[in-house]
Amino acid sequence: MLDGRRVTTHWARAAELARAYPSIRVEPDRIYVRDGEVWTSAGISAGIDLALALVAEDLGTEVAKRAAQQLVVYHRRPGGQSQFSALLEVDRPDSRFSPLLAWVRERLGERLTVERLADRAAMSPRHFARAFSAETGMTPAKAIERMRLEAARERVESGAEPIEGVAMRTGFGDPERMRRAFIRAFGQPPQALRRAAKLGAAPTTI
Repeated sequence: MLDGRRVTTHWARAAELARAYPSIRVEPDRIYVRDGEVWTSAGISAGIDLALALVAEDLGTEVAKRAAQQLVVYHRRPGGQSQFSALLEVDRPDSRFSPLLAWVRERLGERLTVERLADRAAMSPRHFARAFSAETGMTPAKAIERMRLEAARERVESGAEPIEGVAMRTGFGDPERMRRAFIRAFGQPPQALRRAAKLGAAPTTI
C-alpha cells in the first residue's frame, strides 16, 4: 500500500520504518503527510491534526475550525510543521528562564538583544549569557534564531503571506537573511518549503 509513497511516523520509529520498508519514503520530521489518497501521521496528537485536515478537505475550513474549538485544540498545525519544538528544545522543566522564553516567543518580531533579555531576567548581560548557555546548551542568539525559524517556517508553509512579511513578523527583517537561515537549518529556501507544503496538500487524481 505504501510502496513508493511519502509517509511519516513518530520520530522515534522513523529509522526503523525506513529500514524495514526501503521502498517507502519516510519523512521523519513531519506531523502528517498526504500522498495522494493516503494520509499518515506522526502519532496520536498528530492524528488529531490529520483528522482536522481531513475535515477541512471534505467539509471546508470553517467546519474544521469549529471541530477544533469543540476539541479545544489548535486549529490547525500544517502537516509540514516539525515534530520538534524549538521552545521545548531550549526550555527545561523548572527552568528559571521559562518565563523569559515565553515572553520572547510573543515578541519575535522585535529587536531582542542580549542586553534586553538580561534586563528582563534582572541579570547583567555577561552573567545572563553565561547562565543561559549553561542551562539551555545554546547561546541566547542561537535560541532566538531557532524560535524565529520555527515560527517563520509555520507561516511559510501554512499560508500565502508574502515572504517579506514573514521575515518582518518573525524578526529576520531582511528576506535574504531569512533565506540564508532557512538553507542552513532546513537545506531549502522558504519558497521551496512553501511549494512542497502546497504539493503535499494538493488533491491528487488517481
